[in-house]
Amino acid sequence: MTHRPAGEPLRAVRPHLVDGAAWGDGHPPESGTVDPAVLTALLHRHGWRRRGGAPARYGRWTPPGPGAGATSLLVPVSRAFPDSDDLLAEALLALSRSGTPAAREILVSLAVPSDEIRWGRDVPAGPGDAASWAAEEQLRSAARRMLLAGALATRARAGYHGARHRRSAAEALENVLVGAAPGGRRLTAFVPVTTGRPLAVRLHHALYAAREAVDYRRATGGLEAFDTAVAAGVSHELADALVALVRGTQGARVGIDWAPAAGVPEGCADLAEPVEFSPGDLPALREAAARYLRAEPSVPVRLTGTVVRMRRPGPRGAGTVRLRVLAGADVPHVRMTLDEEAYRIAGHAHLLGLPVRVLGRLESRGGFRRLTGACELAPVPVDDAERDRLLKAVQEHVEVAAFFEETCGGDGEDDGDRGD
Repeated sequence: MTHRPAGEPLRAVRPHLVDGAAWGDGHPPESGTVDPAVLTALLHRHGWRRRGGAPARYGRWTPPGPGAGATSLLVPVSRAFPDSDDLLAEALLALSRSGTPAAREILVSLAVPSDEIRWGRDVPAGPGDAASWAAEEQLRSAARRMLLAGALATRARAGYHGARHRRSAAEALENVLVGAAPGGRRLTAFVPVTTGRPLAVRLHHALYAAREAVDYRRATGGLEAFDTAVAAGVSHELADALVALVRGTQGARVGIDWAPAAGVPEGCADLAEPVEFSPGDLPALREAAARYLRAEPSVPVRLTGTVVRMRRPGPRGAGTVRLRVLAGADVPHVRMTLDEEAYRIAGHAHLLGLPVRVLGRLESRGGFRRLTGACELAPVPVDDAERDRLLKAVQEHVEVAAFFEETCGGDGEDDGDRGD
């Protein structure tokens, strides 16, 4: 039986754009909260066209596509006129009733000022111009991995992150909204400016750096450009996400549109073209991902954690201990091999509900989940209330009988360290 480690929070489910109701209760934003200039910019971004209107007062906008004449919006240029709020309210109501993907995306961007990250894949069309289920799942998976790589890059610049910072990076995605376009070949993520702009900016720089590094590799045969691209946020995780995005397609692209309400961030281009990748880029991306994995060094650390699992082949000798990390490294768990004396100390600390402190090197091999050269292991004194809390948490999530069986000589593999 697999148990969730003690004290580890449940993984939150990110909100999604569903049936156009991502702006709350399904009603459009209040007209008093909408800037006419922002609405105009969003309409232009999504392909709506201005077709007349009183100059310097309002514009008449029609949607793209064959049914453009059936719908039109009157959008005031500013709030300088008495009927501005009425026109805005009517325009927002018409958008909420439209039901088109573009209208829903505009409403989401108005309700939650967001930078929009767009992915597109060129895959063969099926019946009704729809992509296969597998192709759409690949798009969603690659997009999430890319967002996670961007969030990791905001926490540390590294060629390979492994398990480091993964929990806080995943938390950064909790408020991201996602909307899929019909056909299963395009996907949009709405990254709120208030919480996610650093992620969008870092991903913007990383994508361009990755494109330049791939071009350098294809032109010269060298991978040196990928080394310098780490400073821009390129990593093993990003290269893997790009491979997943491009694999099985005739080409893929990623573009970022900045929230009109917040403006263009410093150092980023306005109206930048999407960054494109092709199947011919896959060998360079795979080589780079492997290079990052090999090159990332181990890290010296002094960890504090609670013992959650112990195993050794017999009643004497060295054994393997798994720690839930409390401090010293941004990873959830590590596994280490201890000599007989240190193993005995870890067992006593576990039974008493005390954390331990240990010195060692966090190895990149395996995703920074293993501590090598563990030494100077010692219990950490805590007050009675904290000790009782830790002991209760451990007892709730670890079977005591299994613990004694493993301490005294259990068999089998320690499957508790396979992933996070």
